[in-house]
Amino acid sequence: MTVHLISGDDAALVSSTLTDLVHRLVGNEDRSLMVDDFDADDYLLADAVDAAQTPPFLTERRVVVARDINRFNAEEIAALTRYLEDPLDTTDLVLVAGGGRLPKGVSDAVKSAGGEVHSTAVPSNKKERGLWMEQHVAETGMHLDAAALTLVRDWLGEDAGRLAGLLDTLESTYGKGRTLKVADVTPFLGEAGSVPPWDLTDAIDRGDTTTALSLLHRMMRAGERHPLQIMSILHNHYGRLLRLDGAEVRDENVAAALLGVKPGYAVKKAMELSRRLGSSSVQRAIALLAQADLDLRGHRDWSESLVMEVLVARLSRLGGGDSRRR
Repeated sequence: MTVHLISGDDAALVSSTLTDLVHRLVGNEDRSLMVDDFDADDYLLADAVDAAQTPPFLTERRVVVARDINRFNAEEIAALTRYLEDPLDTTDLVLVAGGGRLPKGVSDAVKSAGGEVHSTAVPSNKKERGLWMEQHVAETGMHLDAAALTLVRDWLGEDAGRLAGLLDTLESTYGKGRTLKVADVTPFLGEAGSVPPWDLTDAIDRGDTTTALSLLHRMMRAGERHPLQIMSILHNHYGRLLRLDGAEVRDENVAAALLGVKPGYAVKKAMELSRRLGSSSVQRAIALLAQADLDLRGHRDWSESLVMEVLVARLSRLGGGDSRRR
């Protein structure tokens, strides 16, 4: 008997993890006889629990997959947690939470049953995300050199769910016997993936206009973020600096209280940036955001893309150096 819980917001990663797990559980047996897969939008969780409690027929074990369990209410989940108190020895139960909030008590019940939780969440930190990708590449038996791994990490960005498909393509093209380099990988990358918001604000803060514009396009296209969503990200970013402006905050704890967050790296970063930009640049940034907001709402006859490009370029000019020297 095994119990597994797969969770994560990226549907592609959840699906890939589920496929690999079921393949491992089935082994060389007949999947059609061994697996009960509950994936319809209207299936009842009670039916999946009944299947898990039913001894196998014509096989030694039964694999029961219950998908999207996060859509069920507390009463329906209660039947599942009761089963997990005394699961059937001949059943391998796979629960798939997918995106959204995990029902209360499910994770604890799985762990109490000796089960395993498979989180498909990808680290948000760029370095940790690179290590995560390196591990997944290694698990396939393929080899990418350091430059190729860096390229894949930066190109896919937040769209890490595309990694499995990319690796399948590379394996079918090159096999597993060689170390792939940038030139080998580049033709198969497709469109650049989306990026986390802090990649954009970091590029703007250091005055890297070219990179900032590239990241902006990736967020709007691959990330499908509306310009007003990106405006909200930028408003929050410069709003923090505005709260620090003029306060002469020298202590991290005081700054954290002023920003309404916990002390740490983000607070130190905001304090350093506020000092570097200076009051005039912070106020100029707020004015640029206000003008862009009006332009997005029709004040100027520009496309949304042009409004955002001009805004990001102007903001990155502010981040290019200490305003007191300009």
